[in-house]
Amino acid sequence: MEHQTTTSARALGAALKPRQLTMMGLGSAIGAGLFIGSGAGIRAAGPAVLISYLVAGTLIILVMWALGEMAAANPDSGAFSVYTAKAYGPVAGATVGWLWWIQLVVVIAAEALGAAGLLATIFPALPVWLMAFVFIVVLTAVNLTSVKNFGEFEFWFALLKVAAIVGFLLVGFALLFGWLPGVQSPGMANFMGEGFAVNGFSGIATALFVVAFAFGGTEIVSVAAAETAEPARSVKKAVRTVLWRILVFYIGAIFVIAAVVPVGSAGLKSPFAAVLDAAGMPGAATAITLVAVAALLSALNANLYGASRMAFSLAERGEAPRWLASVSKARVPVAAVLASVAFGIVTVVLELAFPEMVLGVLLNIVGSTCLLVWTSALLAQLALRLRADREGTTLPLRMPGFPWLTAVGLVILAAIFTVGFIGEESRPQLLSTFALVAVLAVGCWMNHRKRDAHPSVESSDGEKQPVRVD
Repeated sequence: MEHQTTTSARALGAALKPRQLTMMGLGSAIGAGLFIGSGAGIRAAGPAVLISYLVAGTLIILVMWALGEMAAANPDSGAFSVYTAKAYGPVAGATVGWLWWIQLVVVIAAEALGAAGLLATIFPALPVWLMAFVFIVVLTAVNLTSVKNFGEFEFWFALLKVAAIVGFLLVGFALLFGWLPGVQSPGMANFMGEGFAVNGFSGIATALFVVAFAFGGTEIVSVAAAETAEPARSVKKAVRTVLWRILVFYIGAIFVIAAVVPVGSAGLKSPFAAVLDAAGMPGAATAITLVAVAALLSALNANLYGASRMAFSLAERGEAPRWLASVSKARVPVAAVLASVAFGIVTVVLELAFPEMVLGVLLNIVGSTCLLVWTSALLAQLALRLRADREGTTLPLRMPGFPWLTAVGLVILAAIFTVGFIGEESRPQLLSTFALVAVLAVGCWMNHRKRDAHPSVESSDGEKQPVRVD
């Protein structure tokens, strides 16, 4: 895990600011899964879902530490794909990279349609298809101009989501403490007796599988580190400041929802709006809907960025078509951006033409991708850290409690996979994702066989150079 400047970092530049990287890490974990989907976990476990969130939050802290350690030592746009390749070989690295890319481009379509659908509930006169394409075009333009513009958009998107969470926590705790005039506090009745864990341990375990996905997206920080000035210092700051904030925001928000909204309430379909309604806040549903739209658009913006950088990195390493490694004068991988968004546009068109026949299937196939990416990150960090310690390499950021905390992360992931395979609804999703991994692994292995038979010409320093497009 030697400290070095990669070809990716030299080709793409370093226009992202430390504040943008920090807010990106914070904002990427605060998405529609929290604003809209948190009710599913509460329905499964009751207020005991807090235990599920604490376990999942612990996991993401460990993954962030592992990724931060590797990204600080070796910032690269391929991030965990590159680290897996260094630890376990190029086929493993390419498989992880392609898996993540496919997940992101499918999710881009889901986020565009989801944001358009939510906005249509407020402005029904606006066609969903038109809004979806407007969102994609605008955010593609943002990604094509410069990484600085992307970073600034993500900064303000994340700031909006953080402000919404802070405002929600202030209102929620004021409601619980009885500080709101004319509104009776619900107290802690939902946490008392058997109502705390309505379905016992099985409910907590089921909720763990559900809530783990709420933290998906935080790994993009390790990708963005390659385009950040002073990556080692920036990653250190991002990891150390983001982790406790994620836990405060998540645990705080879920605590308020679980305390205010009963397990059997229909309000869990939109839990944030239910709390604000209980607090007597007018226009709560509209406000939360707009925040959820912003959360989806923020995720779309970040996922397009992440997908394009991963495609660039794969092409740079010979794992994808060479033309995807081209960069513009603004140091943007234009071809990789357009190729990534093209898949999303095709998926949107197919979903609109054949409702509920395309996107749902694709999302089911890639639904468990983040769990496999986190597993690869922890396994890569385990191997590379042992190698660095054995060779006496000095690392700019070291994960504390190694190797025991890395092992704890892997144990939590194993538990989540076990729960997923036991559940009848989640088992097909996991099996589909594993089947996709097998197909990708075979494809990457065949690509390497072909490359070994017909080796390409490399630069004098042994690294394939990106193509410049003016």
